[in-house]
Amino acid sequence: MKAFTVETGLVAPMDRANVDTDLIIPKQFLKSIKRSGFGPNLFDELRYLDEGQPGEDCSQRPLNTEFPLNFPRYQGASILLARENFGCGSSREHAPWALEDYGFRCVIAPSFADIFYNNCFKNGVLPIALDGATVSRLFDEMYASEGYQLTVDLRQQKVVTPSGEEIPFEVDEFRRHCLLEGLDDIGLTLKSADAIRSYEQKMRQQSPWLFDVIK
Repeated sequence: MKAFTVETGLVAPMDRANVDTDLIIPKQFLKSIKRSGFGPNLFDELRYLDEGQPGEDCSQRPLNTEFPLNFPRYQGASILLARENFGCGSSREHAPWALEDYGFRCVIAPSFADIFYNNCFKNGVLPIALDGATVSRLFDEMYASEGYQLTVDLRQQKVVTPSGEEIPFEVDEFRRHCLLEGLDDIGLTLKSADAIRSYEQKMRQQSPWLFDVIK
């Protein structure tokens, strides 16, 4: 998993509440479990005028020119600004996969659905919950200034605006550590690989019959 320390990036809007995971990545794309290749289908129903299918060349599809991610000013954005209850609906892990594959490293919103929030940390995406008034002010500043960027500093736990304002945010210390180190569940397990091997060797000596069928 890609570590997250400091991200300075262009901000793009998802200016609606209760964006569910089916809107983030529609159900027909859930057949793959590769974790990659979902970026072109992020917000598929909003980005395109037709219905997308797995494996389709999205470069040939008609774009919805009224959807912000298709605006030239938001191309290359790495920070998504959203409204309350972002990521609600089903628990599909494909949602943060699609956000990360598109290029988003951080999502800022007043609130998140719990399962989506947890899945983000496991896939290298930092979800930041700020109060609604602050998020609304960031929306206003972003709309008023093309090329609007924010700096998100996970070590210092702060968002820095172009004016230099520092907005603190809270994050669980264990999740913060894992994201800073780029450790998902597998990575955490591998950190204890030596201890696991030592335990297995000990158990082979103490209870060899448990390993008779293990080649």
